[in-house]
Amino acid sequence: MAFPEYRGRRLRDHAVFREMVAETSLEPRRLVQPLFVKEGLKGRNPIPSLPGQAQLGLEELLAEARSVRDAGVPAVLLFGIPSKKDAEGSAATDPDGIIPQSLRALKADVEDLAVIVDVCLCEYTDHGHCGIVELGTRNSELGTKKQGSERRSFRVPRSAFRIDNDATLERLAEVAVVCAEAGADMVAPSDMMDGRVGAIRRALDAADLAHVPIMSYAAKYASHFYGPFRDAAESAPEFGDRRGYQMDFRNSEEALREVAADLEEGADIVMVKPALAYGDIIRRVKDEFGAPVAAYNVSGEYAMVEAAAANGWIDREAVIHETLTSLRRAGADIIISYWAREVAERAG
Repeated sequence: MAFPEYRGRRLRDHAVFREMVAETSLEPRRLVQPLFVKEGLKGRNPIPSLPGQAQLGLEELLAEARSVRDAGVPAVLLFGIPSKKDAEGSAATDPDGIIPQSLRALKADVEDLAVIVDVCLCEYTDHGHCGIVELGTRNSELGTKKQGSERRSFRVPRSAFRIDNDATLERLAEVAVVCAEAGADMVAPSDMMDGRVGAIRRALDAADLAHVPIMSYAAKYASHFYGPFRDAAESAPEFGDRRGYQMDFRNSEEALREVAADLEEGADIVMVKPALAYGDIIRRVKDEFGAPVAAYNVSGEYAMVEAAAANGWIDREAVIHETLTSLRRAGADIIISYWAREVAERAG
């Protein structure tokens, strides 16, 4: 029996040639490490649902950022957890809040590290939603929420609640300007409000911050993979869910519309979140627009691998490398991952 001229195994059989013709590479320069900084915390507070990750006090943040930089990861994505929360997330626009404090310290102490700041209200609001919530009293029931050592009463609609989109835009624009003035190299709105990229771009430009780019969470799905992150950021909704403003995971055409809108409003990088179950969306966005695409390898994706590895069911390092490489293969230019530093250290 005659074989065809093409034999794929010829190049796969030899280790050197296999490496030479590999189509996809995973370089540290494409990685971003998420970090959580908590106001008032001394030291580290391990996150049980995110093994190996921790909430950090300011001094620990600086040490962690230096470690990330020294490993070869060029950027971090910073999330702040304030000591006090309220209905409008006032701490998010405090120029002396935890993120501005952290930015000034990072810029003074950690050179050659880009700092991207998440712009959202969910970490700062006492209800845990990403925008200004209008809570009515009609068809509502009284609930209580623990805040510090006290419990606060509030009205929770039984059937629905409403996010005031346009009022939220004003707050998000303020947050972005405060962060940029404190030294953020890039802002990353993750709220999924309509029009927020344009509102932030106009506000930055008006504040003489036109040089600050925007990485938009453009196709952010209402996903069940976010649980550990909400533990880390202390941002789980106190009522309802986020399906009213995050995307339906059954939709892909909608993702293209969202990305197109954000690019038109001035986004410099567009993100798909989650990543692993959304490789088709990453590829469609890259093919359709050709813009820089980021993929967020989210907390639930991370935690599943860590749990399986802890039980001895998988080869942990091999699965991490395969997972992140698959995102590059799908079309991601930038990968945000809790494994970023570890992967970069192995590559170095």
